[in-house]
Amino acid sequence: MNKLIEFIFAPGFFQSTEVMNALTAGVVTAAVSGIVGVFVILRGQSFASHAVSDFGGTGAAAAFLLGINSLWGFIGFGTAAAVCMEFLGNRFKERDLATGIVLSVALGVEALFLYFDTNLTGKANAPMTVLFGSVFLVDRFTIHMVILITAIIIIIFLAIYRPLLMCSIDYSMAFVRGIKVSMINFIFIILMSLVVEEDSIIVGALLSTALVIGPAAAAIRITDNIKTAMLISAVLGSVSIILGIILSYDSYHWPPFGRGWPVSFFVSVIILGFYLVVRFYKEFLKPIASKHRGVVAHYE
Repeated sequence: MNKLIEFIFAPGFFQSTEVMNALTAGVVTAAVSGIVGVFVILRGQSFASHAVSDFGGTGAAAAFLLGINSLWGFIGFGTAAAVCMEFLGNRFKERDLATGIVLSVALGVEALFLYFDTNLTGKANAPMTVLFGSVFLVDRFTIHMVILITAIIIIIFLAIYRPLLMCSIDYSMAFVRGIKVSMINFIFIILMSLVVEEDSIIVGALLSTALVIGPAAAAIRITDNIKTAMLISAVLGSVSIILGIILSYDSYHWPPFGRGWPVSFFVSVIILGFYLVVRFYKEFLKPIASKHRGVVAHYE
């Protein structure tokens, strides 16, 4: 047993403060991402979540330039972009167009700020940190803020759950029943932006939507029950983060030795693996099993 544990966990894994901080921040953000991600898919806002993450990356690049915590850059710019997209989308009834406009601006400004970070401030690690995350560098203050923000997200989410569900399933019916649809939309996109930007701290701006979309997409294929899907999605996301951190820590002893592979790579691959397994089962194995049971029942 000890040899198996030593094979899975490289020496010093459980004694490392950085690893424990990474696990705490990762599991908290992955769990809430899985819950909110189910509604992101139901509402068809996957593209919007990606745009928000890129705009948050712009804020993080600016934070590096100013010498402040990148968390505030992610959240500040990401939330502002989310509100802007919701306003433009509602006004012109062209959500994808509004999202595309915000996204193009975000990428251009982000590239400029990362250029300044690298060439003016000498922070050569800024592009890697912003784009692909730095979960092992998360400090205690950031963890405390992530936990606090996550608690606020959950409280507000529970408060609007029923009207949000109605708006997500049947927009017209929600409007007829007197639900303030516009207000619910604004609240949700702000919650979504907070979740996406928390993920950006873990896996970076480019891959943060993997935690929001991937586990939720797999969960929705497993069950039609919304609450069960949220639970499954949260579990899949959390497991992906835990396995990603373990593999990233172990990879310190893989080529190139002494460097370690990015957590974001492992998390993205694991999430893709979960989704492909679920899809393969639903489309191929489950129909075969159902047909087999039908044949057996016929002869019985």
